[in-house]
Amino acid sequence: MLVGYLLVMGCLTLGLRVLRRDTARPVPTGKQGWPGLIRQVVGTAVGGYVLLMSVVVGYYQGVARVGGHFLASAFTGCALLIGVTLAILLTASWLAERWHARPSGRVSRRGSRG
Repeated sequence: MLVGYLLVMGCLTLGLRVLRRDTARPVPTGKQGWPGLIRQVVGTAVGGYVLLMSVVVGYYQGVARVGGHFLASAFTGCALLIGVTLAILLTASWLAERWHARPSGRVSRRGSRG
């Protein structure tokens, strides 16, 4: 339990340092827009999948002594789950961006005095 806690805290510490370092520099053109969003989301999903699989393998091989078909099922099931959620997330992001980009045709009444 302690090792898992230390790994999570270490990852969070590294993430905060990367965020601080990235906010100090201007954003390069390649990291903006849809390509940057897709790269960030896919990178996060792959990193999360690797971390999840390391925990699953570590627990079920090291502690529970279960392997074989269960681990194969865990690898394929989690990969399918991440693939489906990535598709849904990117579709929802695209729809939200299209929704906010279109003109609404409504007149704003802020600042006018009835």
